[in-house]
Amino acid sequence: MKVLIMADMEGVSGIVTWGQVSGGAPMYEEGRKLYTEEINAAVRGAKRAGADEIVVVDCHGAGGDWTFNSFVPELLDDDCTWVAHHPWARYTELLEQGADACLLVGMHARNNTADGVLCHTISTVKWHNLWFNEDLVGESGVNAVLCGHYGCPVLLVTGDEAVCREVTELLGAGLTTVAVKRGLSRYSARQIPPGRARKMIEEGAYQALQNLTAVAPYVPSSPVTITIEVDKVEKMDDFRGRAGVELDRAAQKVYSRAQDWMTAWNQIWHWTV
Repeated sequence: MKVLIMADMEGVSGIVTWGQVSGGAPMYEEGRKLYTEEINAAVRGAKRAGADEIVVVDCHGAGGDWTFNSFVPELLDDDCTWVAHHPWARYTELLEQGADACLLVGMHARNNTADGVLCHTISTVKWHNLWFNEDLVGESGVNAVLCGHYGCPVLLVTGDEAVCREVTELLGAGLTTVAVKRGLSRYSARQIPPGRARKMIEEGAYQALQNLTAVAPYVPSSPVTITIEVDKVEKMDDFRGRAGVELDRAAQKVYSRAQDWMTAWNQIWHWTV
């Protein structure tokens, strides 16, 4: 069984501020350790469930050389391999080879979620909201649709209660979720201690992989329209002149249309780190 683990940092137990997830900040090193150990918990659960190939992708943009490079290598479980410093939402190697399932670890809620700890959608200075057809999605939705394009289901989400609720609404009740904290505001939470949170994640990963058909791959209906609500009017120019892309300046929205999601995504998303 091939298992892909896509990981972010804001949804980890113990993390509630930007200083804990920003490369070079005083609290970042502690945050990296918390992050890595939650990954290890998911790897252990996947191994127990019978996974014989586990690839973990660091999806956290910490800034500078830390971008998509926040794991502490010497702490990682020996039975996984990991992808570092690869462009966000662009690692598809294992998906192309036929990944059986994806687990999302350390996820955060989409932008402007009242109880979402460190909530945002990719970059709130450019994208205020994001839709795939009529589905309002966050970063977990992007991860899910990328996997769905290759026929791979997302079976587990861990993070705060808000993101667990968000992704269950998107993917359905068959999704396994592990909430390691409950947001009280964007920058505060009532949290489960890391040791217990890791046991919960390990068990969640194990249980999620017992039924590989519990969640259908997420594939938006064709034709696909991706809608971006841009946060600042000057950012509209970033999308000018692209094939298949329409700008509505009055609404500060950008529309990318194509027969399938990947084509529509390629029209607006870039390859740079």
